[in-house]
Amino acid sequence: MSIPVTNDWKPILEQAIQSSTYQNLRDFLKEEYASQTIYPEMTDIWQAFEWTPYSEVKVVLLGQDPYHGVKQAHGLSFSVRPGVTVPPSLKNMYKELERDLSIQPVNHGYLRKWAEEGVLLLNTVLTVREGQAHSHRGKGWEELTDYVITQLNERDEPIVFLLWGNAAQKKQKMIDDTKHIVLTTSHPSPLSAYRGFLGSGIFSDTNKALEDIGVEPIDWKLPENPVE
Repeated sequence: MSIPVTNDWKPILEQAIQSSTYQNLRDFLKEEYASQTIYPEMTDIWQAFEWTPYSEVKVVLLGQDPYHGVKQAHGLSFSVRPGVTVPPSLKNMYKELERDLSIQPVNHGYLRKWAEEGVLLLNTVLTVREGQAHSHRGKGWEELTDYVITQLNERDEPIVFLLWGNAAQKKQKMIDDTKHIVLTTSHPSPLSAYRGFLGSGIFSDTNKALEDIGVEPIDWKLPENPVE
């Protein structure tokens, strides 16, 4: 079985899919894609890995499961396709970017540029049924993405892990914080952003952490007119 990723993630992911858990997940997904509306499209499931090669990961931004609205999800956590309304969590991220780094919000939610800057926009579950949040939770994706996190943890070069909210912070025990940098705050969703995310300075803190380890910081400014 082959994973449709062409960079240095390929051998890592192909090792991950050897497990019996993934074989069961694959069977489940075949049935789901055949009988339900599933997001993202099958061709986009692995997109985050394609756009942010393993050796080029500077920052890991961990989400939960994909957006479940029509044509929102395309394989990157927090990101939506051009032309799709910016979701509330991402609007709050833009608010904090403006407050923290004076970066004006754009009128889209397409985060491909961040991925190409070295931000791995990783969800812990990579698929979802339309209109049913968390509908693919507990089907096997978590084991695969935990394996991805352990492989990132084993990298010699330090990485900044952004763990926003309780679900992401449960992964902290998998990360060696004597080697890597872990930055936590509340989730940017409207239900929790006021508990710490807004006003956190998380974007400038991320760039300072990168500079402190001698890595080029992230240019968080997005293009006004994104191209797919």
